[in-house]
Amino acid sequence: MRGDDRDDPFGDIFDEIERMMNEMTGTGNGADAGVGHDAGFGSETHVDIYEEDGRIRLVADLPGVDKDGIDLKCDGKTLTISAASPRREYDERIRLPTRVDEHSASASFNNGVLQVTMDAVDDSAAIDVE
Repeated sequence: MRGDDRDDPFGDIFDEIERMMNEMTGTGNGADAGVGHDAGFGSETHVDIYEEDGRIRLVADLPGVDKDGIDLKCDGKTLTISAASPRREYDERIRLPTRVDEHSASASFNNGVLQVTMDAVDDSAAIDVE
């Protein structure tokens, strides 16, 4: 057994760092280079969705984007985030975990982090029979 055939305790860490650097710079090969991925969010931007007390809260990282470069649209089922920075454009359609009242939406943007909050609504309504 050669010395370099042993398990390197730092190998996985260095592989992950290299993968992330390849994603940021668009270099590398295969899926690691973003081949086959849409420009924008995909694997490069982190988006979290939280359900809290009858509300949906979405948190998205938009590094390098100015507040004026963000456009949000919601149809009650899908939130569309379009954003532009000098280096790239983002366009993401996010399917929400439950139907929302899009008119209740509020958004804030601070230090590259977008937060959108909306009231969840029931998927079906009761119908009174007369």
